[in-house]
Amino acid sequence: MSDLNQNTLTQIANLIKTKKISSLEVTKFFIENIEKAKKLNSFITTCFEKSLKDAKNFDKKKNYKGLLPGIPLAVKDLFCTKNIKTTAGSKILENFIPAYESSVTNNLWSEGAIILGKLNCDEFAMGSSNETSYFGNTINPIGKSLVPGGSSGGSASALAANLTPATIGTDTGGSIRQPASFTGTVGLKPTYGLCSRWGIVAFASSLDQAGPMTKNVEDCALLLEAMSGYDPKDSTSINKKKEQYSKNLKENVKGLKIGIPKEYRIDNMPKEIDNIWNKGIDILKKSGATIVNISLPHTNYALPTYYIVAPAEASSNLARYDGVKYGYRSKKGKNLIEMYENTRGEGFGREVKRRVLIGTYVLSSGYYDAYYLKAQKVRKLIKNDFDESFKKVDAILTPSTPSSAFKFGEKTNDPISMYLNDIFTVPVNLAGIPAISIPGGVDSRGYPMGLQLIAKALDEQTILNIALTMEKAINFKNSINRWWEN
Repeated sequence: MSDLNQNTLTQIANLIKTKKISSLEVTKFFIENIEKAKKLNSFITTCFEKSLKDAKNFDKKKNYKGLLPGIPLAVKDLFCTKNIKTTAGSKILENFIPAYESSVTNNLWSEGAIILGKLNCDEFAMGSSNETSYFGNTINPIGKSLVPGGSSGGSASALAANLTPATIGTDTGGSIRQPASFTGTVGLKPTYGLCSRWGIVAFASSLDQAGPMTKNVEDCALLLEAMSGYDPKDSTSINKKKEQYSKNLKENVKGLKIGIPKEYRIDNMPKEIDNIWNKGIDILKKSGATIVNISLPHTNYALPTYYIVAPAEASSNLARYDGVKYGYRSKKGKNLIEMYENTRGEGFGREVKRRVLIGTYVLSSGYYDAYYLKAQKVRKLIKNDFDESFKKVDAILTPSTPSSAFKFGEKTNDPISMYLNDIFTVPVNLAGIPAISIPGGVDSRGYPMGLQLIAKALDEQTILNIALTMEKAINFKNSINRWWEN
């Protein structure tokens, strides 16, 4: 059974399909791993009783054809799960139990997967280190003093520690790709609208997108295929034929043009990040791709644009948490207004309050045109930069993050320094296009560093294929010694 520590999602699916192992055996294995890994604080909620019952029921079925047959999966605690607590990492939703299931998780269960539990995340997905969660920090399995990245930090940590064979996260400004980079795993942010947002606790509605987080590219293609699809309940969902990403996955980059944007070579970027970027370029050249130098001139405006648009939408989305219909309610206050104020003051953490205040300010009378409207215009220019580049190239290669994983507390007192961690990931969300982070190597301390591939809208297959080619050439191995079990 210890072989399951080495097995991928695709391999486990094949073992269950061919009856070489039962769903119950696999589920018990992952539950045992989770029980031994409490130090990591990856989970907010576990539902082992339901997992074991669902696994037993699955094993009674014959000739199951789903993509995820009897596979136990843990998911980010931003996806609403029917009759299972969903907190979004916040005190204000500490005891919230939805009466409905998110469309993405429903797609996974329809393909045969079963739920192990809900994974820790930055509060309302606002953070780059998993330090804003009301339920405490998640630890990076790479080292006990390291953050796992955010906001999908619990997802990345659980995946790297093999507490789940794969998982799903959400990406608003890099929340799948940055944790993937920090933990030596694979994370893909799909085209905006490819995966339904219905039933996901909202942060910034025009930026949020669910995506797969896996151990390798093959698993990523399989999980994306399982979770994506048109959803009439989401007005931004793209009505298109479902792609077979896993069947169409192939190693072939010959003849493709790969863009290298000069604006991503930033000041003070560690030499090690530059080195793995150059290594990635060399691999693509040797594989038959043509390297093209490109310019994305409005890149420098992406971060300020994002930190106007995202907080503005958060301010609007989080207005619903007032202590009236559901969630935490303060016992203080002499009247309704004071109850509202106290509920929000006590229920939200510092980072969420900071972003709600920024968002409310930029939407306020007299400032709307100067900030929010201008940011939307710059957002269009950023999208135009990508559109122009994709007339010349098939994909773009950049680093995923400007550094490897940093230590707890290193950036918490400097929000700007924390926000700068999203510098390579944010432009993609503003443009609504897909991007994948794969492990590119390690720095001198042995910490993983990621490479990011970006494609035009709905061209996930291209970056999956390029990523597969690069993954085989890089041959990255995550050296984790399971210190938390001692």
